[in-house]
Amino acid sequence: MYSRMLVLQFPMTEVEKPIVCFLAKDYNLKFNILKASILPRKEGVMVLELSGTRRDFNKGVQYLKGCGVQVHPVGQEIDRNRATCTHCGACTAVCPTGALSIKRPEMSVQFNKRKCSVCGLCVPACPPRAMEIHTIGSPLPA
Repeated sequence: MYSRMLVLQFPMTEVEKPIVCFLAKDYNLKFNILKASILPRKEGVMVLELSGTRRDFNKGVQYLKGCGVQVHPVGQEIDRNRATCTHCGACTAVCPTGALSIKRPEMSVQFNKRKCSVCGLCVPACPPRAMEIHTIGSPLPA
């Protein structure tokens, strides 16, 4: 299974079309919408996790580009510095996706990167600054 988080920019001519649904129907891809701002007659932006075989993924990305959608990899990721983390749980209160949670009964903070939407809310919420944003740069397949 191949999985990537992508930022999709929809031109205003395409925002009212069910383009993302066809990724599942025609390309056997699973998608999880992490964040979206799409309004009628305006350019739209969506962050989603797209999963499937590498071949289907590449075909799906080509389909999106053919529809005029700009496709970009998520350019940042969140990391937790385990040595700095005090397991106070402040980050879990602001995490909208549940990527940060408290493991009980140990009362330790757990970080599931697969659920992270890279919103960055945890970074300023963390008193010891254990949550960090890093820029990543891996190109998408052609």
